[in-house]
Amino acid sequence: MSYPVVPLPAAVEVVLADANVLYSRILRDYLLYAAEQEIVNVNWSQQILDDAVGHLMNNVAGFTKESADALMCAFKETFPDALVEPTAATYGRFADVSLPDEDDRAVIAAALEADASIICTNNLKHFPADLMTRLGLVVLTPDELFTQLILNHMPQMVMAHRAAVSAFRHATDRSTIAALKNARADRTADLMARVLGLQDDARNAG
Repeated sequence: MSYPVVPLPAAVEVVLADANVLYSRILRDYLLYAAEQEIVNVNWSQQILDDAVGHLMNNVAGFTKESADALMCAFKETFPDALVEPTAATYGRFADVSLPDEDDRAVIAAALEADASIICTNNLKHFPADLMTRLGLVVLTPDELFTQLILNHMPQMVMAHRAAVSAFRHATDRSTIAALKNARADRTADLMARVLGLQDDARNAG
């Protein structure tokens, strides 16, 4: 199986990470380790961080207030320039548009405030294509983004993958490929498995 190389908007993408991406351990790790490889710049707002951490506390057994504080601290210490806070003027740029989910107005505003080229989210239907075109934004799922990053920056993404494996106790290449599959990043899993020589593992994962 092959994937077409889709040109991304700039040499180093500025990516606004939605809460549903930061919620997932493997998606979060892949994105942030790609940022450490300096092939993307990542941004978020305090509201996005609060949403991600709040859902982790509500839905993940053992994820305590202390876990939340530690993760929030890690976000801010590792990426001190990632935090943006949209202004009223930024919201005003698309105040005339109704959205499928008004909660995502803050996500779009954060992307504009960060001068992002990409919103990375699993909720594509919440971001109308005509509005995104008007605002100069591209909306990609993590799977779409990571696939293109692997194709365009393969050595760096292999390093990001290795870092994701090393960061999680007892993780292996195989378990990480399976985690990508479970997080709906099937194409990323298949492509990284090919790069690592683990094609059979990718087909059987999940």
